[in-house]
Amino acid sequence: MHATVVVFPGSNADAEMIHVLRDVVGMTTVVAWHKDTDLPEPTDLVAIPGGFAYGDYLRCGAICKVSPIMPAIRRHADRGGYVLGVCNGFQILTEAGLLPGALTRNEHLRFECRDVFVTPNASGPFTQGLTGALRLPIAHAEGRYQADPQLLQKLASEGRIALKYCDAAGKVIPSANPNGSVDDIAGIYGGPRKNVFGLMPHPERMSEALVGGADGRKLFDALLRTAALPRAS
Repeated sequence: MHATVVVFPGSNADAEMIHVLRDVVGMTTVVAWHKDTDLPEPTDLVAIPGGFAYGDYLRCGAICKVSPIMPAIRRHADRGGYVLGVCNGFQILTEAGLLPGALTRNEHLRFECRDVFVTPNASGPFTQGLTGALRLPIAHAEGRYQADPQLLQKLASEGRIALKYCDAAGKVIPSANPNGSVDDIAGIYGGPRKNVFGLMPHPERMSEALVGGADGRKLFDALLRTAALPRAS
């Protein structure tokens, strides 16, 4: 699998994403700059890492949606290519309209930087075959996912609520939600084949035992398994 990590001014988790995709998971990995107008060929996965793109001016991800690289990312997603947005990347994908809903200030208006637990809530390329609680780190001030009741119902009925915050036993409870996200949502799917995936926790920061745990790698391994399967036309 070939991955392209897209870097914006202010991205700060790109080195970790590159390392995990290339050296841990084993993908051929290259970098695209936000001013590029095309993705390198071939690209199977576009990964948008965390950080504070453009200093989070206006709103997190709001300026990124008009970057020169975005039309190429949108074309990639429209033809079924995989797109991953982590933290700031999730915010960028919602601002660009590649994922529905919005990420807003944490309910308690504090920056959260700690480990949390999430549980797979729907099957998809990054969660296929996963069960139980995954321990992943978060680092965000604007990670509160918002969706109106109609959108929330649509996401649930289409199996697009990918991850929910939970306790260590995998139980979804309000006290495990670190930011006030509606319905305890930590990640969602979009795209014609659930090929666009956004989440607030950082799987790339918990993908090696050397850093304290490898639960994050399970999401990348699930994608590799999915990509190896024949895809419906």
